[in-house]
Amino acid sequence: MTDATPNYDDLFAALCREVGFCLHPKGEARVRAALANGLDAATRAVFEADGADFTAANGDQRRAVRDCLKANLPVPPPSGEGDRPQGGGGG
Repeated sequence: MTDATPNYDDLFAALCREVGFCLHPKGEARVRAALANGLDAATRAVFEADGADFTAANGDQRRAVRDCLKANLPVPPPSGEGDRPQGGGGG
């Protein structure tokens, strides 16, 4: 079996490189947990994990972080259902 845990390394590298939020592992864990609640929650978590004030950030900066998260979200691995042979069975 393969590991179904998504790899967020590229996402956090892009956040650091593209928008300047280079988070420590604890901050990355906070953002991963927030992703379950959507991109807006994850965007807020990025600012909070960095120690930045989300409410004081301008809209362009918030949008840049959200767009970076969206563009770099890991693609979930395929479930394997497409690999099963079609047809056959019941008769």
